[in-house]
Amino acid sequence: MFFAVAHGVHAVRLGNEASISQTIPVKPGSLYALTFGASRTCAQDEAKVTFHNTGVQEDPACGPLLDAVAIKELFPPMPTRDNLVKNSGFEEGPHLLINSSNGVLLPPKQEDLTSPLPGWIIESLKAVKFIDKKHFNVPFGLAAVELLAGRESAIAQVLRTVPNKLYNLTFSIGDGKNGCHGDMMIEAFAAKDSFKAPFKSRGKGEFKTVSFKFKAIAARTRLTFFQLFLPHQD
Repeated sequence: MFFAVAHGVHAVRLGNEASISQTIPVKPGSLYALTFGASRTCAQDEAKVTFHNTGVQEDPACGPLLDAVAIKELFPPMPTRDNLVKNSGFEEGPHLLINSSNGVLLPPKQEDLTSPLPGWIIESLKAVKFIDKKHFNVPFGLAAVELLAGRESAIAQVLRTVPNKLYNLTFSIGDGKNGCHGDMMIEAFAAKDSFKAPFKSRGKGEFKTVSFKFKAIAARTRLTFFQLFLPHQD
C-alpha cells in the first residue's frame, strides 16, 4: 500500500482511536512551540505530548499520517527603544521543517502568552501561516506571516503607549511569490484610527511599505491587522 508521506520517507499512521505519545524534558516556565507535519491517506519538569485520532473512519486504513514532529523553545521578545512592537519581523516563531515548502499553519484564537508566534495574538477564527525566506519571498528578515482568510484571519498585539501621544506605524505588504494574483488590501487598526493599504499582487514576490499616524488614547493600544480581499492562486 502506498502512502503520501509529507516529509522524508517514513511516517506513523494513526488508526481509529489510536494515539502515540512521548515524554520530553522541558524547562519550568519556558514557552515552547510544537510543529508537526500531517497528511490524509483516503510549567513542570516534563511535558507529555500526545497525538490522538478522534475521528472514526469507515476504512481503518485511512487514518491520518503524522510526520516530522519538532519542539522548539521560544524566547519572549521585548520592545526596543526604537520599536514598540514585539517580534516585529516575526523572527521568533515555531520550528520550520527543513524539507517543507508549505509554511506552518498557526491555530486561531491563540493569546499572546501561549501563542506560537511570540508577542502576537492570533485572534481570528481561521489560522494564519508562518512562512520562511527559503521557500517564499519575505520583504525583510527570515520570516513573515501570511493572512489566509480575509477578515477571518487576523493578528494583533497590545502595545504600551502614552495617552494623547502621536505614533507612526510602518508595515510592509506584499505577496510570497507563490502564484497568487489579484487585489489585496490590509486594514490596520490602532486605538480609534484605521488605515487601508491596497496592493495588487502579480505573484512575483513584490511588496511595498506604508505608514500612518495614530493617537494613543490609553496606556495600552491594541494593534490589529486584517486582510480585506483574497487574491486567487494559479
